[in-house]
Amino acid sequence: MPTLPYTSFRTTRRIAFAAALAALGPWLAAGSAHAQATSRTCAADVTTPDTPGPACLLRREPIGPLAQGDVYWRLYTYPTLEAAQRDRPAHGTVTAAFGKIWLFTVGTRGPLPPGGRHVADVGPIPVDAGSAYAAEYLKSTFSPGMTAPLHVHSGPEAFYAISGDTCLETPDGAQVARGPGNSLVVRRGPPMLLMALGADLRRGFALILHDNALPPTTLVHDWTPPGLCERALQDTAP
Repeated sequence: MPTLPYTSFRTTRRIAFAAALAALGPWLAAGSAHAQATSRTCAADVTTPDTPGPACLLRREPIGPLAQGDVYWRLYTYPTLEAAQRDRPAHGTVTAAFGKIWLFTVGTRGPLPPGGRHVADVGPIPVDAGSAYAAEYLKSTFSPGMTAPLHVHSGPEAFYAISGDTCLETPDGAQVARGPGNSLVVRRGPPMLLMALGADLRRGFALILHDNALPPTTLVHDWTPPGLCERALQDTAP
């Protein structure tokens, strides 16, 4: 989707939302007011340039219970797949995205693995004692003004952007993070709207740390965002 000026945002949003829903068509449960959504799998060809569109699923990793408190999503890059696999802990995830090899881990801030480059720690992430978690790692490329369909998660979600600006709107308000390396965390439960801001493509990852016994993502239709991210988009328009 090409970048469009904010003056046409309402039309652009309707078009983008309709396109996203069309792409989500196979994920919707017929006749349900709150349809379960499951991410499409990312293409295996990591050499093809990413084009703006709905998020895709990189990997899913069962994790189990997590200690409350000091829980972080840690991101590393590696020169080779083999080097990342050597450093991968029991519940770590190795994947290729945006032209690099990545190692993702979830847990406390322990020693850094020897072979990789530490990119970021995202958190702390609020978790519930006794819940058995699974991690879903997604990637997405959004042009400014693009949004994800309104949804909720059965656990907290964290975001890390390689480029671009991020706005996350919930009934609690809006979080805005800007520039390469920006990150956000949202607790379990509230409906949410994710939007790309600024002038650059927003390229990044999301971690859905969900209850393994529940669907990770559910589309919702009974909440209307008050437009906080829309106003933030207008404020950043050229």
